[in-house]
Amino acid sequence: MGVDVTVDIEFICIGNELLIGKVANTNAHWLALQATALGAKVRKISVIQDTVEDIVSCLHEVSARKPGFIVTTGGLGPTFDDKTFQGIAKALNQPLKMNPEAFEMVRNRCSEYAKKSGHLGEVEMTPPRIKMALFPENTLPITNPIGTAPALRAQIGSSVLFALPGVPLEMMSIFTQTIAPLIKQVVGSYVFCERSLFVEGVAEAQLAPLIDRVMNDNLGVYVKSHPLPSRSDHTARIELHLTATVLQEKKPAQMLQKAINHLTRLIEENREIVPT
Repeated sequence: MGVDVTVDIEFICIGNELLIGKVANTNAHWLALQATALGAKVRKISVIQDTVEDIVSCLHEVSARKPGFIVTTGGLGPTFDDKTFQGIAKALNQPLKMNPEAFEMVRNRCSEYAKKSGHLGEVEMTPPRIKMALFPENTLPITNPIGTAPALRAQIGSSVLFALPGVPLEMMSIFTQTIAPLIKQVVGSYVFCERSLFVEGVAEAQLAPLIDRVMNDNLGVYVKSHPLPSRSDHTARIELHLTATVLQEKKPAQMLQKAINHLTRLIEENREIVPT
């Protein structure tokens, strides 16, 4: 029986603030959790500078691996360093043009903000606002239900590309409403399942060959060991995290339980296990 293969997804997080440690990359963490829970396989997460050259280079590199989905975050705003659409346009060999639908999205959102602040006149579409409606030709704008800058959908090679804002609440909202249903549709009946065992009194090096044996005998199950802080008496503590992303019909919960039972039998004389 071979190992199941579900849809691959890669994330590209754009922004100097991420690379210098000014901002924690919570977007990558959240997106990885969501994609995995949907049954997709996160193959790689890239973090790059907000330069056109780096965006183009990374998009070419990622698309060459032919994941089902590519999702970028960051660089969609009105300021000079928001260059994601420029990079996508160059990667797609398409010119940047005013997208009428995106223009209306931006203008309507700016009008809403203006009315809330008491301004009743016609909103001025300044160059920074217009910038958010300049899309690579032959790409589609996606409504941003929280912020001003629309997101983008495009085709790059065999991959579906989405460009999302870097503001976490905006990114989460668009992903949940627009992208997650599409991923689930493509993933189909693949599901993600996880369990953990907590082991005390056994060194990680002693567990390594046992983990290898369990994975070899339980195809589709991945076991990862995570050392935990030792107890006050210096007793070693390790979490064994078991995961499977397989077709629902293969009963992943039962697969994991079988692997847990196998692992328990192999190490029961050397440790104390507390299942969760």
